[in-house]
Amino acid sequence: MVAAAVLLGCTAVLGIVIGSTSVGIDDVLALAFGADADQTAANVIWNIRLPRVLAALLAGAALAQAGALIQAALDNPLASPNIIGVNAGSGFFVLLAACTFPNAFGLAPVAAFLGALCVAGLIFAVAGLGGSSRLTVVLAGMAFTSIFTAGMNTILIVNPDAYVGASGFLIGGLSGVKLDELIVPSCAIYAVLVLGLLQGTQLNLLSLGEHQAHSLGLNVRRTRLAALVSAAALAGCAVSIAGLVGFVGLIVPHAVRALVGHDNRRVLAMAPLLGGLLVCLCDLLARTMFAPYEIPVGIVLSLLGGPFFVYLILRRGKGGLNG
Repeated sequence: MVAAAVLLGCTAVLGIVIGSTSVGIDDVLALAFGADADQTAANVIWNIRLPRVLAALLAGAALAQAGALIQAALDNPLASPNIIGVNAGSGFFVLLAACTFPNAFGLAPVAAFLGALCVAGLIFAVAGLGGSSRLTVVLAGMAFTSIFTAGMNTILIVNPDAYVGASGFLIGGLSGVKLDELIVPSCAIYAVLVLGLLQGTQLNLLSLGEHQAHSLGLNVRRTRLAALVSAAALAGCAVSIAGLVGFVGLIVPHAVRALVGHDNRRVLAMAPLLGGLLVCLCDLLARTMFAPYEIPVGIVLSLLGGPFFVYLILRRGKGGLNG
């Protein structure tokens, strides 16, 4: 965890120092130590790079712990906010709120949370009615993703001006993020991250199996519901910041378990660090690979996450999906 925190800090500093413009470390040091800094450089650092780095850290931390919570609650290593439809539900509610209440600035985090909570509840219901197999959850998530994606496309066709920068939002990107837009989501993310950490012991009991956990006095339904609500809140806040960024909640929990084992107390503590590191690093690559042009960070994460998802399916085989 110490090593991850150090790497996270170094990557964040690189994200502020390096970019698609000529603003470099000299300008950052001058601004940090109160020296006379170029006004253009100061504007780039304060209004573009710093908000973008903070947004990457917040979104990555939130999505990573959300993925860990969902996988533990559903006992499904293939589950993540984007795969089971939580991100799509958040995005649909954000666009619906923007279309219905165009002047209600700051409504996006609330709408995103409600959308994520709605999909999490639907997944919870389907898993209970159709059998809680891994295949059932994944297929239900794909169905909900398709439905809410169709809803988002319908809104944008009927009202193209419903959401400024909708194309970047649908792909997942951090360009145009402002510091004042991060205040509400950051407070919510910090609070829910702490709540998520407190659920580690209960999720460890849940991993023993429903009957064994129940015999040990655990309320299985309440534990799963609390984990899914926390994951929905985290994913919703992340979507309101970074759009429909995918695969962070899938990749990071597996990487964390490879490093610290399957104890959910450690996984839920480590996941936000590696999640922030992953998104910040991918955003840095997205900004610099084709400089002075930039690509949305969602594209880079999809290029990483898609093959990783296929790898998980192939590794676990047909029996792993149906388990």
